[in-house]
Amino acid sequence: MKMTILRLFVLCLGMAFLPLCAAGPAHAVRIKDIATFSGVRDNQLIGYGLVVGLAGTGDKKDSVFTLSSMKNMMDRMGVGIDSGAFKTKNVASVMVTARMPVSAKPGTRLDVTVSSVGDATSLLGGVLLQTALKGVDGKIYSLAQGSLTVGGYSAGGRAASTSKNVSTVGIIPGGGIVERGIPFEFNQQDKLTLNLRIADFSTAQQIAERLNSVMGGPFARAVDATSVTMEVPPQHRNNLVPLMASVENLDISPDTAARVVVDEKTGTVVLGRDVRISRAAVAHGNLQITVQESEQVSQPGPFSQGQTVVSPQTEANVREEKRNLNMVEGATLQELVDGLNAIGATPRDLISILRTLQVSGSLHAELEVL
Repeated sequence: MKMTILRLFVLCLGMAFLPLCAAGPAHAVRIKDIATFSGVRDNQLIGYGLVVGLAGTGDKKDSVFTLSSMKNMMDRMGVGIDSGAFKTKNVASVMVTARMPVSAKPGTRLDVTVSSVGDATSLLGGVLLQTALKGVDGKIYSLAQGSLTVGGYSAGGRAASTSKNVSTVGIIPGGGIVERGIPFEFNQQDKLTLNLRIADFSTAQQIAERLNSVMGGPFARAVDATSVTMEVPPQHRNNLVPLMASVENLDISPDTAARVVVDEKTGTVVLGRDVRISRAAVAHGNLQITVQESEQVSQPGPFSQGQTVVSPQTEANVREEKRNLNMVEGATLQELVDGLNAIGATPRDLISILRTLQVSGSLHAELEVL
């Protein structure tokens, strides 16, 4: 009897969850993955500092700014030394950068990136001295210091050298400590704005309708292709975290314009899901021209008064592939891919084919070349 009741309970529980599972739209993504909330952002910090403790891989002796920085630091510490006595091979001038969230409070740890600005060959094993990080307003928001983590190395001699990755950039995990918070009262807002990463009117309107259906009232509206404003319901005033957690996890189906992205530097071609091609006949053949230069040496006969003559020779070969016309049509992305593959074109060839199809009006998508 107990087992029967338990089975009925499990069956009813499973039936109760079926509507929730079926409610999500096809190809659904969360709002948090395609949009950001205004005010919830990072602030960039920057500072100038010195890295010490390098094994002879620091800035050279003619680095004026490194020498000046070392002398100023020593003067502040009460050590008076002539700048000509400094040897900076174990010291490097660096720029220090960090990203500070708007919600960071004094004492929050930040990861900092350290980059050489002189002619140092490696920052491996170095230690960053205390560096003030400032915001765009010129105020100090964080202090950074600590040992660097470098993901590469560089070594060499007079005749050969070897290197791996970049050794003049390093990071200090948690090396920055926030000293001043950004004056921003998050919970005092009466209105929230969602900013879409990719502008689209259909997606913006869909987000507004989804928010209104969940909150049970006309709280949200699409302002333009990238912004959706939302009035904060009375029950969430001065307590926006539960509202934000609910909103950012709502599922929608983003609708974007058909686009083909081409990177000519690497030969990469990416076709979006909604790319379509009208019926067209395509023939694509490669033209290869080879030019080879050589020199023919003519020697005079024995005991003759002639001279050795060098005459250049040029040989040119032209080879053109013969290919027949192929019908290309794409009502779906799979049909489009199959049609382009039938031509037997390489990624480099596809770039020319897609450009030509766009000029002919057969390609119904935006072609973007990186």
